[in-house]
Amino acid sequence: MRLALIGVFAVLLAACLSQPERPPIPLAENLDLDRFMGDWYVIANIPTPPEKGAHNAVESYQRLGPDKIGVTFSFNEDGFDGERETMTPTGFVTEADNAVWKMQFIWPLRADYRVVHVDQDYHATLIGRQKRDYLWIMTREPNPDEETFERLYRIAAEAGYDTDRIQRVPQRW
Repeated sequence: MRLALIGVFAVLLAACLSQPERPPIPLAENLDLDRFMGDWYVIANIPTPPEKGAHNAVESYQRLGPDKIGVTFSFNEDGFDGERETMTPTGFVTEADNAVWKMQFIWPLRADYRVVHVDQDYHATLIGRQKRDYLWIMTREPNPDEETFERLYRIAAEAGYDTDRIQRVPQRW
């Protein structure tokens, strides 16, 4: 738990440091929050500090209200047999199209969280931030085919992410 808190503080500190202004990141259009709820397997990411070395990472969403999302993010530390870490931030939808959220790990601080892309069938998504410092490529299944991964990787590149920083997240269930 201590590692998770240190990581959250590091993410929040990085968010406060000034960076050059970038063009707006693309967003998923007309995100249907109810279809978006449920489990998403993190198949690749540009990890936050506590996520480095994560295995079996899963992000789960649950509606708590019209604009409030309960989030459970869990993963095994440094291997499939590593200690299971869990974080439970709350998401707050801040835009009418539902794609821009603020994620609150510790009151009163809220971090930028954006649904960059979601497939039409809601089986794959990219989550990012305007600063393009972190990224999560997620699917509804733990081991999608390589074509799906490559397509999502290209979408991340087109959104302005440094693809050299994207790491696969091992999944074995």
